[in-house]
Amino acid sequence: QVHMTNTAITDPEVLEARFPVRLLSFKKRAGSGGAGSWTGGEGIERTYLFEEEVTISMLTQRRTSGSDGIAGGLAGLPGEQFLIRKGGERIILGSIDSITARSGDRLILRTPGGGGAGNPELLAR
Repeated sequence: QVHMTNTAITDPEVLEARFPVRLLSFKKRAGSGGAGSWTGGEGIERTYLFEEEVTISMLTQRRTSGSDGIAGGLAGLPGEQFLIRKGGERIILGSIDSITARSGDRLILRTPGGGGAGNPELLAR
């Protein structure tokens, strides 16, 4: 589980020691927070590389719309996840999905951004 919805994030060292996977990147998802007088929080992006065949099961939310803004703030970006096969094929995964990943495949998981607060046009004044 990752980020603000369920904050139990497995340490990369533990993940890599217990499963045939490497964490290639873990970063903020720049621009994913909704605009507002106070911009919504950024989601995160993690990229995993699989070292052998595994089954991936996804149970995620906020994949069709982002978190709502308040008091005139705009919604954040929805989350998304996709598998990139070793040969380059990109497979978009649904919010509830299961797929077999093979050695050399990469999973990119992007969590949703938070909604903004307050009218973003007030920043221009």
